[in-house]
Amino acid sequence: MAPSTALPVQLPGKKRRIGVMTSGGDAPGMNGAVRAVVRMSIAKGCEAYGIYEGYYGLVCGGDLIRQMYWEDVRGWLSEGGTLIGTARCKEFMQRDGRLKAAKNMIVKGIDALIICGGDGSLTGADIFRAEWPGLLKELVETSELTADQIQPFQHLNIVGLVGSIDNDMSSTDATIGCFSSLGRICQAVDYIDSTAFSHSRAFVIEVMGRHCGWLALMAGVSCGADFVFVPERPPDADWKKSMCNIISRHRKLGKRKTTVIVAEGAIDRDLAKITPDMVKELLCNELHLDTRITTLGHVQRGGSACAYDRQLSTLQGVEAVEAVLDATPETPTPIIAVIENKITRKPLMEAVRLTNAVAAAIKAKDFDLAMNLRDPEFGRHFDAFLTTTSTDQPEMLLPKEKRMRIAVVHVGAPAGGMNAATRALVAYCLVRGHTPIAIHNGFPGLCRHHDDEPVGAVREMHWLEVDGWVSKGGSEIGTNRGLPSEDMETTAMCFERYKFDALFLIGGFEAFTALSEMRKARDVHPSFRIPMVVLPATISNNVPGTEFSIGSDTCLNALIDYCDAIRQSASASRRRVFVVETQGGRSGYIATIAGLTVGAFAVYTPEEGIGIKMISRDIDLLRDAFAKDRGQSRAGKLILRNEYASQTYTTEVIANMIREEAKGRFESRFAIPGHVQQGGFPSPMDRVRAVRLAVRCAEFLEGFAGRPRDEIWQDDMSASVIGIKGAGVMFSPMERLEREETDWKDRRPTDEFWLGLKKVVDTLSGRPSAVAT
Repeated sequence: MAPSTALPVQLPGKKRRIGVMTSGGDAPGMNGAVRAVVRMSIAKGCEAYGIYEGYYGLVCGGDLIRQMYWEDVRGWLSEGGTLIGTARCKEFMQRDGRLKAAKNMIVKGIDALIICGGDGSLTGADIFRAEWPGLLKELVETSELTADQIQPFQHLNIVGLVGSIDNDMSSTDATIGCFSSLGRICQAVDYIDSTAFSHSRAFVIEVMGRHCGWLALMAGVSCGADFVFVPERPPDADWKKSMCNIISRHRKLGKRKTTVIVAEGAIDRDLAKITPDMVKELLCNELHLDTRITTLGHVQRGGSACAYDRQLSTLQGVEAVEAVLDATPETPTPIIAVIENKITRKPLMEAVRLTNAVAAAIKAKDFDLAMNLRDPEFGRHFDAFLTTTSTDQPEMLLPKEKRMRIAVVHVGAPAGGMNAATRALVAYCLVRGHTPIAIHNGFPGLCRHHDDEPVGAVREMHWLEVDGWVSKGGSEIGTNRGLPSEDMETTAMCFERYKFDALFLIGGFEAFTALSEMRKARDVHPSFRIPMVVLPATISNNVPGTEFSIGSDTCLNALIDYCDAIRQSASASRRRVFVVETQGGRSGYIATIAGLTVGAFAVYTPEEGIGIKMISRDIDLLRDAFAKDRGQSRAGKLILRNEYASQTYTTEVIANMIREEAKGRFESRFAIPGHVQQGGFPSPMDRVRAVRLAVRCAEFLEGFAGRPRDEIWQDDMSASVIGIKGAGVMFSPMERLEREETDWKDRRPTDEFWLGLKKVVDTLSGRPSAVAT
């Protein structure tokens, strides 16, 4: 290019031309990140440029770098892989390649870069930024560009999004794509389980994870595997004997199937590779089990992103644009991370350093350090797996005076993960010497059927009974909306009669209310003066004290599958709007997050309400949108309405109003998925969190062992709710939650953390936010 060639005019103020690219291995959710970056950039008055084929496109330039517009990313949320492509580029690894990339960016006027990739891709980006001043100087010295042309581009800001199915980046709990990949694995193992059970077989399943065992470990937790092999914590020298002993004990208990999960990077403590064939040979020769190997391979990468990855990629894409606009020349290159439920920024090179330190620790055989360098929850999940996979661990038994009779009850509507939590509690209890007791069919079952013959509603639980529950939806012990107050006297009598030392409630707002009632009744009924804890489990995610309830992720996945199919129908006719009714009670959480993950045009919630002006404005926006449609694909529109958003403007009424006002220019239909949102296999996230939180609850209850009941009664923490809040897991005392954080009228928290996400949904759909009037 001649130095006299004109470059794009610099945008005014802080507005930027932001390039977005995907690099390294593809991961489900990358398209959601690109969509969010493009639309948020435009919403902020910036320009967005897609860099196709990763670093190869950056080096080659030309048509591989082109401006992207609002409609270019329509429908991308449901697409797998990366629609702007990714390719390896050895040339970018050399300075000459990076020099070409710098020139191509300046030619296009790009002064900021958002990259979605793994640690290698993001490290290359930081090197590129560090060299940027020198690259500009060299471009002037070689007469590729003039000093005036490079003047507006003195500083390059880069923001990283971690896209990796392995979840192998430190400083973040999850990477874009990891839960979708885990979902593929769990689905495969769930399907394999039925044939393994039928033939009493063993299956050795190899999953991805060359340097990180997250997928293998979480698959083991989510599917109830008998043994897992991960590179961060190789098995002891006598692992062959240990594995055979565990599997042999399970078989003697009556278990018909065996599952062993092997990460592709699995090693022993001498760094020798452990292969699926080695495990199979051992199971065949030592235990004489009919054993098969399944290598899942690239099926783990494919397909549409799950609800969590769509949400994560969207919110991180939005935050990446904000980070670009906030950046100064001195700002270190950040990655956008997530810690529990909190989106945050972390220094890129520190994250890369910690990630590389894990590999170095493994190479040095310092496996304790390798585990510590992973996020803290990785170690807790590993311990939870060891605790819940084998109940014969004499070294973990408590003294007899510390052992408790711990009752578990399901309260409210069924939610995915209830059974996984119950299984984890039973396993923990048996390992520690406690007696786990199931209260069947909730509090009404306790009161009416506790002494039925031959089998009552109060029963001790055994390992083999619950072992297969981790992947089952619904409630295996039965759940009921009935509350203790319906017969408080009988409830208290049963607590005394069956000598409950602690109570574990799993459920939604009804479980929360039940605990509140029993806490307040302690002065009258001494049998309630025991430690009690609620594990929130409801698709509505409306329990005070937590930002995440078990079952809500399963519901969201069911909804996006339903909405993706609906959108396909709507898009086939191009000019069609579907109004979809979601559950969620008087909390708009499910509708809002589902709207975020399916790219809904509008979301109607109880918190915001619905008014005639709001509907009229949305009809005008729909009319304008369809008028501008020139035959693009994916042109169908979705509106999500919470079931309690309005008594007057029902789902059918809104659909009919849209149809009437469309005057034939477009069509409108309504759809109600109903209880589809509660059923099916629990999602991996619900299973993993159910196990982790249930073990934490069991440890919490165990902490009260041996204390006098009157002392327990005076301890506010003896009636608590476990929850995820921001970046941590915590127990909150029931008395404070009742007084300060509960909207009893609308059955939801007074401060709903997700309300700000409604604005993100509107921004990315191009719908101006407005209140109902």
